[in-house]
Amino acid sequence: MGKKCQLTGKKANNAFAVSHSHRRTHKLQEANLQWKRVWWPQEKRWVKLRLSTKAIKTLEKKGLAAFAREAGINLNQV
Repeated sequence: MGKKCQLTGKKANNAFAVSHSHRRTHKLQEANLQWKRVWWPQEKRWVKLRLSTKAIKTLEKKGLAAFAREAGINLNQV
């Protein structure tokens, strides 16, 4: 599984690290991804997802079923 949020699709960003002398070197800004076990009440089971921290906050607000429906994800295959 790649370094990508399963619900939002958030992934790493290419960027520059800029030194004091303004030398620019490439760096990768990784998304803040966490493994999270989420209770799925419709199926009465836990689902383990790799989520960004922003997705975790949104998940608490919207709920798992609604968020997965918006993202177009089938939770039975997770």
